[in-house]
Amino acid sequence: MDPRHRQILQRNRSNLVTALNPKEICDGLLSKGVFTQDMIDEIRSKIIRRDQARQLVTDLETRGSQAFPAFLECLRETGQHALAELLQCGDGVRLPPSVPIQPSLIPLPVQNPVYIEKPDRPDFTPPLLEPVRPKPLPVPNTPTPFPGAPVVRPNRPRRDSIQCYKMDASPCGICLIINNVDFDPDCDLKDRKGSDIDCDKMEKRFKALNFEVIAKRNLKHKRIRHEMTSLAKRDHSAYDCCVVIILSHGTEANHNRFPGAVHGVDGPAVPVQLITNYLNGQNCPSLQGKPKLFFIQACGGGEKDTGFEVSPDEVEPSLGGIDDQMDAIPISSSSDSLSTSDELDARATLPTPSDILVSYSTFPGYVSWRDTQAGSWYVENLDRVLEENAATDDLVTMLMMVNNAVSQISAKGLYKQMPGSFNFLRKHLYFQASLS
Repeated sequence: MDPRHRQILQRNRSNLVTALNPKEICDGLLSKGVFTQDMIDEIRSKIIRRDQARQLVTDLETRGSQAFPAFLECLRETGQHALAELLQCGDGVRLPPSVPIQPSLIPLPVQNPVYIEKPDRPDFTPPLLEPVRPKPLPVPNTPTPFPGAPVVRPNRPRRDSIQCYKMDASPCGICLIINNVDFDPDCDLKDRKGSDIDCDKMEKRFKALNFEVIAKRNLKHKRIRHEMTSLAKRDHSAYDCCVVIILSHGTEANHNRFPGAVHGVDGPAVPVQLITNYLNGQNCPSLQGKPKLFFIQACGGGEKDTGFEVSPDEVEPSLGGIDDQMDAIPISSSSDSLSTSDELDARATLPTPSDILVSYSTFPGYVSWRDTQAGSWYVENLDRVLEENAATDDLVTMLMMVNNAVSQISAKGLYKQMPGSFNFLRKHLYFQASLS
């Protein structure tokens, strides 16, 4: 697909997911050779119309140079003129709604193919009838008429064919929340006031996203391992996803994949790497090929970030609460290292860690801030972004929104925080959510 057409689809993705009626145009896209029967079957297998529309748009971006004009033609043929006009305005071309686009009966010329673009996919079969003769593509090394658009080089086709995880099971999966609030006085860790607020938000949010939520409070480090073992032993065959949320104090730990460790209420910590190992493709077969998501609200170490000065136009300053606290203790050199069997698992060949995403509230080595009255910065913004965007955006995009929001908050007018993720997902992930 022409990069500018792909950009138009991406800019209007939310409108298309909201308003597109996929059932009415699938036959047209099939008859025009844009989609294969297998692609149509996959779209129709989605129960929810919004999921069908999302899959259709995602697949459309992977097709050849005629996919976009054929899509516009199908929209007009099925009476979806508003969407067609919206997309054509984005292309810089407006055609009167009353003038239908008629397919040409003349095959494309074999010699001197001025308008031929190398197909995006090796299995693409062009239609016998050309719907609309497209504008000439820019010749390599010549200026493009679209400011900012890259020059199309036929010898280096872009293949953007990322698919989406299946996420239509009911319930979608299990969400385990470990909420450590009250710590033993002997372990020199303060109680985490405000963590119950975070737990309530996450419990309500993931129930709204159709997960079966299990919340555990004040677990010792051995109990954390026990709960992860029990979760790994469950049969997840009927589910599409698994989520683990940990709210606790944290520290650094030795690792070769996922940094950090989270403390039990008795003091010792469990490495994040070990926690993820319980659910990987080797230790939990019923979750093989399915997304495993970990959200960690805990410090990654003891270092405080004072930020750096930027132009006022770059940020929208936001002050944290007056009772901001850290979820950290001094850095640990070992922090409950892995057992021999876990070391072997950590060295297993790929794709053992595939389909895993770990989202951290802060950059490894730095503290994470929590307001005792409102909860942590990270969970507050994660909850808000999921509520506002889960119906239209994929998880990775939403996590970038969380990163941006948290980065603009300041603790005590001085300290900053930067969340981040270790992403080993292979596909786009869209939660089950209704458009408000």
